[in-house]
Amino acid sequence: MKKRTMLLLSFLSMGSLALAQDNLVNSLKNNASENPDFKFTIVKEIGNTSIKDQGSSGTCWSYSGNSFLESEMIRNGKQAVDIAEIFTARNVYHEKAKRYVLFNGGLSWGEGGELHDVIKMYRKYGAVPQEVYTGLQFGQTRNNFSEMSAVIKTMLDTYVKNPSGKLSPNWLTNIDNVMDSYLGEYPKEFTYKGKKYTPQTFAKEVVGINPDDYVELTSYKDYPYYEEFVAPIPDNWSHDLMWNVPMEDLTAIIDNAVDKGYTVGWATDVSEPYFSYKNGVAYVPNIDLNNIDAKTKANLFKGPQPDKKITEEMRQEGLNNLTTTDDHGMQIVGLAKDQTGKDYYMVKNSWGVTNDFNGYLYVTKPYVQYKSTGILVHKNAIPKDIVKKLKLKNRIGL
Repeated sequence: MKKRTMLLLSFLSMGSLALAQDNLVNSLKNNASENPDFKFTIVKEIGNTSIKDQGSSGTCWSYSGNSFLESEMIRNGKQAVDIAEIFTARNVYHEKAKRYVLFNGGLSWGEGGELHDVIKMYRKYGAVPQEVYTGLQFGQTRNNFSEMSAVIKTMLDTYVKNPSGKLSPNWLTNIDNVMDSYLGEYPKEFTYKGKKYTPQTFAKEVVGINPDDYVELTSYKDYPYYEEFVAPIPDNWSHDLMWNVPMEDLTAIIDNAVDKGYTVGWATDVSEPYFSYKNGVAYVPNIDLNNIDAKTKANLFKGPQPDKKITEEMRQEGLNNLTTTDDHGMQIVGLAKDQTGKDYYMVKNSWGVTNDFNGYLYVTKPYVQYKSTGILVHKNAIPKDIVKKLKLKNRIGL
């Protein structure tokens, strides 16, 4: 998930700029308002686990994706496990490093990823509980990947140059050894509640989800609807396919999912002035979005205001001119209303419990339609009329 400014880039992707990332995270977090102008009543909240803090790491996609899996455990009647997000991220960095070198550096390198990466790593490598692999070394209490990312990037660029004319057979092992040093030794086997597991057996016996059950969708007017395509997102490093649906179908899927008790993994742009983590609110003000002056910006969150009506043309223009960027991953866990009766999605974030609503946000449907870059859902959460339109629907077992 990428940024359109250098600070935003560092915030969620480039570990080598972790100090700037920290500054931006802190500026977005700020302190909770003493007198919030929004009052929310939760209409429906689907089972979800505690708010986490991704720290100075571009791992929002892993935090939101694994939180989604934890909610799936709850939905399936299981006791939710705190799944180790950094185990998932480490496996992605191994796979991404290999592809980066084989593509001769022609790949976006950084800490960012996509929601589908969580499912793919779960399928290939399994999962472990947080207590087994925290990724914290040397007395750390929160993630900070800046030095590790810079070291790995330097090594990868050296391998791409291939000064010897042939790569040594242990080059990828060298990358893994660096991650061992910074994140801890890779857990091949561990004991959990008195029983021995491998990551694969833990995923099968304890987490117990079927990776084939999950579908990632987006909406690009420039590509055929109801077909799969490679979404042109820099952090889609694996060039995975996503299903393309009209903008209104995207929110119809979310509505149906929440109504049936499914949470939704949500990838979106958070760089807009009308997204406020501090206030815990995101909406699309009914104003000229290209000319928001300081006075207007200062009044954006003085209580509920009307949303702009979003069209597919507006959405696609934002994607094409890069004012809509793939910034952040979160999890939609319910529905709420403000004091005027206006509807919002209830969203779980991974920046700690530092805003007006203890780490949750409330986001309007127009914002989701305008600024989403992808969603991850269980296949049974997709409305049947949309399923019928999806081509090659046997690909997702429907």
